[in-house]
Amino acid sequence: MQIGFDVGATKIESVVLKDNGEEADRNRVECPKDYLSIIQVIKNIVFDIEKKYNLALPVGVCHPGIHSPQTGLVKNAPNCDWIEKKSLQKDLRDALSREVFCENDANCFALSEAIDGAGKNYKIVYGIILGSGVGGGLVIDKQIISGPNGTAGEWGHNQLPYLAAKKSKVATSNLRDAEVESIISGLGLAKRFNKRFNKNLKTNEIFEQYRKHELDAENFIEEFKLNLAMSLSVIINILDPDVFVFGGGVTNEIDFLDEIANLTKKYVVGKEYEGVFLKPKYGDASGVRGAARLGRSATY
Repeated sequence: MQIGFDVGATKIESVVLKDNGEEADRNRVECPKDYLSIIQVIKNIVFDIEKKYNLALPVGVCHPGIHSPQTGLVKNAPNCDWIEKKSLQKDLRDALSREVFCENDANCFALSEAIDGAGKNYKIVYGIILGSGVGGGLVIDKQIISGPNGTAGEWGHNQLPYLAAKKSKVATSNLRDAEVESIISGLGLAKRFNKRFNKNLKTNEIFEQYRKHELDAENFIEEFKLNLAMSLSVIINILDPDVFVFGGGVTNEIDFLDEIANLTKKYVVGKEYEGVFLKPKYGDASGVRGAARLGRSATY
């Protein structure tokens, strides 16, 4: 068995997985807003689980941002600044007196879906997170590929392709504003829609109006489809994954993945792509399940 943790902005979720992928235990608690308390909460949960099962278990943790292989620090976690630039892996190892594996949450999402989820029958699996931000994770042969700097798969911080940016009327000297995440994330969608149409809607409300054929929302979501398709075509041209698995809150609003897949082909080299676009088997639980798979010895 293995213990996995998902440390988020508002909660810490834990799961105990058997080697066959069956869940033996699950728990969710509020995430403290100070770093030392996070370490203590995880320590307490681990000790409680091990007391229950009378076993010393391996521990994996997924979190927002990147775990830097160079410095051992968490970086690029703006929505969880209490772990930003902290040595999370080392401090957990010291607290638990054992090996602990830490990884970006999108990578863990992709790993879970590659091992026994929607992507289990595919070699190259690319996990896409469309939520309040945009994340990505690359898994090949059921192994995370994060690169020597831990940044592989971070497509949300690429610049939006020029044509899509032009159609979206992105004109800025701030390169951050032209990133994929700023355009197609949940926060980015709501910010741009409300500014353009002088409204105050949440992302799910924009999609609701789209489904009701409200004209402003319809035009805006059609633009979103183009932006998403062109951004995905860049990933395909570089990595050519067998499958994209889509997760996150914005993905829950999307009922047009087949349309996105067909649109994406228009911008791929040669205009051909036989990969598939899928929703995740484990939904929001994929991240914590992937964390439990970190450091595993099983080959699946």
